[in-house]
Amino acid sequence: MTQNIYDNPDFFAAYARLPRSQDGLEGMPEWPALRALLPSLEDRRVLDLGCGYGWFCRWAREQGAAEIVGLDVSQRMLERAGEMTAPDRIVFRQADLETVELETRRWDLVYSALAFHYIARLDRLFAAVGAALGPGGDFVFSVEHPLYTAPSDPTWLAASDRKVWPLDRYLDEGPRSTDWLAKGVIKHHRTIGTYLGLLLDAGLSIVHVEEWGPTPAQIAAHPEWTVERDRPPFLLIAARR
Repeated sequence: MTQNIYDNPDFFAAYARLPRSQDGLEGMPEWPALRALLPSLEDRRVLDLGCGYGWFCRWAREQGAAEIVGLDVSQRMLERAGEMTAPDRIVFRQADLETVELETRRWDLVYSALAFHYIARLDRLFAAVGAALGPGGDFVFSVEHPLYTAPSDPTWLAASDRKVWPLDRYLDEGPRSTDWLAKGVIKHHRTIGTYLGLLLDAGLSIVHVEEWGPTPAQIAAHPEWTVERDRPPFLLIAARR
């Protein structure tokens, strides 16, 4: 089963204070780039894997999606999503993405934001997504960049006048324990090549790959984000059936 860290009360309380929890999609600096990868959602069937508070599900409804289902392993997340969401065209369900069964040729868009680095059997999940997409269906997702999931020591090292993020066994894939909002959070490190290979194995065509970093305008508004130009925090990928 997926480590359900989001149902840990301390973790959930800390997560609730993050900008992306309080401000939704507008609190996600990578959202404009991720949104640009999405197809028209008018009259489309949309599945959100790891839906959290349901921000994307509500946005999809605003875009005219005909049917929206959000899946999450966390009961606390789903309760919050239900509190924030009118039920019209949106259904939230509890599901473990390690074992979830998806209906074949059911969805026009499968979307996920920052969930897959918690999944050990991503090969199984990507195969399920590939089978669940209808012809021409889109798969758009983000994950923590492997530069973030590879380090085990989050200490900055000085190198000349720049900062270097120390990588730890980048090519050794598998679970890594990290302290983020709580002790012992397990994230599964895999390389960019592995993400792309799993998509190809699932019978999908790769449409777009982006190692996201802040724009000059974003850095002007948030100078503390300058360091993200040295080590992009997110990997954005779009694929198609």
